[in-house]
Amino acid sequence: MNSNLSARGDRNADATTTPGKVILITGASSGIGEAAARRLAADGHRVFLGARRTERLAALAEQLTADGHTAAYRRLDVTDAADVRAFVDAARAAYGRVDVLVNNAGVMPLSPLEALRTEEWDRMLDVNVRGVLHGIAAALPVMRAQGGGHFVNIASVGAYEVSPTAAVYCATKFAVRALSEGLRQESGGDIRVTVVSPGVTESELADSIGDPLARQAMRDYRAVAMPAAAVASAIAFAVAQPADVDVNELVVRPTASAQ
Repeated sequence: MNSNLSARGDRNADATTTPGKVILITGASSGIGEAAARRLAADGHRVFLGARRTERLAALAEQLTADGHTAAYRRLDVTDAADVRAFVDAARAAYGRVDVLVNNAGVMPLSPLEALRTEEWDRMLDVNVRGVLHGIAAALPVMRAQGGGHFVNIASVGAYEVSPTAAVYCATKFAVRALSEGLRQESGGDIRVTVVSPGVTESELADSIGDPLARQAMRDYRAVAMPAAAVASAIAFAVAQPADVDVNELVVRPTASAQ
């Protein structure tokens, strides 16, 4: 069994409490995904967490539940369309609906194009682009059937600009932005779509950089970084808007960052 469902904690709930939204988060084992899980659970929402590192998901869900929140998890590989469908189905089985999907899972193995690290290019396309598409394909029919829903797609400032060693990564984030805008235009008002584009953020993304020059450049670039909680606050802001308000794009940067 790949899932672990936890009951709603008692400290922040009583018989008259209206449960918050059901929010699914991919890439929830660290960084922005983990911070979003903590913030959204604290705001009273029911969070369903997905990532490949189940030991981290288990620890996070256990901590959230101990703090009186509602959290559950399931192992998730966003590159596998069937696995993403199973993730969405498990959340709906646990909580009865799917209100928000935060498409957060991403990788960033930067390198110059001339390094020809084609396996890394494929990995970025699979996770950063196909992963988002798999999330849309799995959750959109559910949201349509229940009469509404909300996609929050995590892009990057790299969705607006391109820098050396980041051509493929930026291409994937441009794609996330384009897919999100297309989904917004096609949704007909029932489905809200938000793109959150963080600047330099404290996370483990840079750990996946194998190219030595790109790795050093990223260390220098990340000298000024904001906490993942800042991005989580942007996500929470978009989610908290009334149903007739759709926050489409949020760009969040460290104040001291020039990029």
